[in-house]
Amino acid sequence: MRPAILFPLFAETRTLPGVGPRIEKLIDHVAGKRLLDLIFDLPCGVVDRSYRPKLAKAEPGRIATVTLTVQDHVKPRAKFAQGGRQPYRVRCTDGTASIDLIFFHSHWDYLEKTLPTGAQRVVSGRIERYKDKLQMPHPDYVLEPGQERDLPLHEPIYALTEGLPQKSLAKAIRAALDKVPVMPEWQDAHFLKARKWAPFGDALRGAHAPARDSDLSPETEMHRRLAYDELLANQLALIMIRSRMRAAKGRVLQGHGHLRARVIAALPFALTPGQVQSLNEIEADMAAPNRMLRLLQGDVGAGKTVVAMLALLNAVEAGTQGALMAPTEILCRQHMASLEPLAKAAGVRMALLTGRERGPTREATLARLALGEIDILVGTHALFSEDVAFKDLGLAVVDEQHRFGVHQRMKLQGKGASPADVLVMTATPIPRTLALTAYGDMDVSRIMGRPPGRKPVETRVLSDERLIEVVEHLRRAMQKGARAYWVCPLVEESEKIDLAAAEERAGALRRTLGPKVGLMHGKMKGPERDAAMDAFKRGDTQVLVATTVIEVGVDVPEATIMVVEHAERFGLAQLHQLRGRVGRGAAKSSCLLVYHGPLGETAKARLKTMRETDDGFVIAEEDLRLRGAGELLGKRQSGVPEFRLADLAAHADLLAIARDDAKLMLTRDPELKSERGQALRVLLYLFERDEAVRLLRTG
Repeated sequence: MRPAILFPLFAETRTLPGVGPRIEKLIDHVAGKRLLDLIFDLPCGVVDRSYRPKLAKAEPGRIATVTLTVQDHVKPRAKFAQGGRQPYRVRCTDGTASIDLIFFHSHWDYLEKTLPTGAQRVVSGRIERYKDKLQMPHPDYVLEPGQERDLPLHEPIYALTEGLPQKSLAKAIRAALDKVPVMPEWQDAHFLKARKWAPFGDALRGAHAPARDSDLSPETEMHRRLAYDELLANQLALIMIRSRMRAAKGRVLQGHGHLRARVIAALPFALTPGQVQSLNEIEADMAAPNRMLRLLQGDVGAGKTVVAMLALLNAVEAGTQGALMAPTEILCRQHMASLEPLAKAAGVRMALLTGRERGPTREATLARLALGEIDILVGTHALFSEDVAFKDLGLAVVDEQHRFGVHQRMKLQGKGASPADVLVMTATPIPRTLALTAYGDMDVSRIMGRPPGRKPVETRVLSDERLIEVVEHLRRAMQKGARAYWVCPLVEESEKIDLAAAEERAGALRRTLGPKVGLMHGKMKGPERDAAMDAFKRGDTQVLVATTVIEVGVDVPEATIMVVEHAERFGLAQLHQLRGRVGRGAAKSSCLLVYHGPLGETAKARLKTMRETDDGFVIAEEDLRLRGAGELLGKRQSGVPEFRLADLAAHADLLAIARDDAKLMLTRDPELKSERGQALRVLLYLFERDEAVRLLRTG
């Protein structure tokens, strides 16, 4: 049960004064539905109204608060009446100079009443100079003398959505802050004293009352206190989840090694030290009596799939079945194509199940699966379907883990007679700080380095003004038999525009380079996509124009050129994945990142990083620094926590301390029954980590 002290914060914003249905909807869009969402919506800027000059010395461009006498009103000429573009002017003076207060689309009677001729008013807003005259368009405040106490000296600025006035949101947040109760102190007293941190409520109110831009920094003591609270809640929840998972009874899966030996003998290469170490860690987990939950990280092409296959064979050797789940049909078929020869070498039975398999084919596969006649099943989200039942699922491997949520992972885990071991893989290298917050409930194996024979990809950054040169480079390469990908610009939230861009580019390249230009995008039906990819693999087409559908898992060793158009629109991790589609064979490969200028600072930093390194873990750390954790792994259902107060790039040092603090606390007080333990329960509910704990307790 949520502690009663927190009830006011989980009330809806409509309970606040001045928040009607329209404002409630707009606040929900920008912050959330509850008072809790409002208090965690920190300011993104600050207005300083302490500058109070005489008009003769006022600096244009600054927010100023001035005491003025109204001289007269200049209404727009009749033909420019209300609705026209000519403004309504109120001429004023402070005795040292004159200024015009400018209003567009305003009600004249209201202005005459608010600013009567001859009256004195205190006015605050941005002063501008126009044709050697001072003016203030739409003042923020117009007050009568004596009302100055209503004028905030320093005013927080919040991120808005269209139609939501700054004043309405700020008023709602102030009202929500008034409801914050005095919380029990969940931090260690000695730790707080050493850090000189204020109590939670004081730190929160302080963060909402910046006086200068520097107060908005995540490095202030107020922000660090709040960030630490959130990180501690995160780490407590993860450790509690992990300890319950460890306590949950699993089973020993220990194979005899014969099947694995056959596959290792059939491989055209020797396993790397990184692959061997990861495999040893996985097999040790599977042999333990507790359930395994391990994350296998490896850069593009590091050889994770082979390690996963050997782990699946270990499960088969132990008398159970294995499942390999991937997020896209293309990736599933790619896995099937690369692993089926190994399965044949080992003498095990593999099958494929995607949304495309229907009718009698699907029914036959499901029947064989339930009877135990399929040893390893490869599939997409189709594996979650109610009618998919294994005879005895021992190991579930989830590829590209960040595309699936915790719920889905748990659902797959429960498909067998008893909960299966889980190995999750990702080729999106995850920075250590993010791995701790998102995957703290897992053990982590990393395959470092690239496989033998892999050559680095030469990366060049070019302006789109040189697009003709890029096309000519392709023409010369095609004459020598080369194959190339051309990835079209990413248009946020618009697959239709993505698709149009790809079709248009493919048409333009065919007109220039001839018919050997193929096209592949996410809107194609499965057989069409397969045909486009097969034609590219065979060399019937030499240039494959594609959207980011080829980002993960596509493996054509003969492809040696990757062109990414509008590279400035892509994230670092995505660019790194795309570059990983080439350099997979013996020939020298190149990646051309074509940008449309002018570039912003973040885009410049991204492209510079891509040019300077091909180490996925270095790239991931830089991506975290440039973008923050929120969008690093994509959508909310990725299972990555959405931090409201903590900034993982700025607060990485606090994360390590929070982890140690949580471990120590749960060792001393595993049920959180002590005085501090009870307070920590409030913290967990405040940051809504109770839901994760409840979910995985039942898992």
